[in-house]
Amino acid sequence: MKTVFLVLVFLVFFLTPNGAYCKEVPFTLEDRDRIIRIEAKLAEIDKRFEQIDKRFEQIDKRFEQIMTFMWMLVVIFTGITAATIGFAIWDRRTMIRPFEIKTKLIEEEIGREKERLNLVIEALRNLAKTDEKVAEILKRFNLM
Repeated sequence: MKTVFLVLVFLVFFLTPNGAYCKEVPFTLEDRDRIIRIEAKLAEIDKRFEQIDKRFEQIDKRFEQIMTFMWMLVVIFTGITAATIGFAIWDRRTMIRPFEIKTKLIEEEIGREKERLNLVIEALRNLAKTDEKVAEILKRFNLM
């Protein structure tokens, strides 16, 4: 069956006069004009694509400018925040420092007074050994 079909196709193409589908198609002036018009349209399309490419480049440049501006804003905000926090810490330390100094002085003074008070109590205890009134007072205040 296949061989019969191949033989028929062979006969149709090669044994017909001038061959089937072998006619020469002349190139006319109309064809040349059509090609010129198509080339002109293609040139217009190329120009449009170039314009679109230029527009995309402009948009890319604008986007880069916006991104650069955003980074500048982030850096400025970070700097302002860091400066504010640094100032707050510095201010707190400078405000607290005088209180720390006064507290240390008071603690030292209390320490000295405590030593004196211990000496006074010790002297009263020694006195209480000979004087009953002093011994009674010290016992009342739990100092004996």
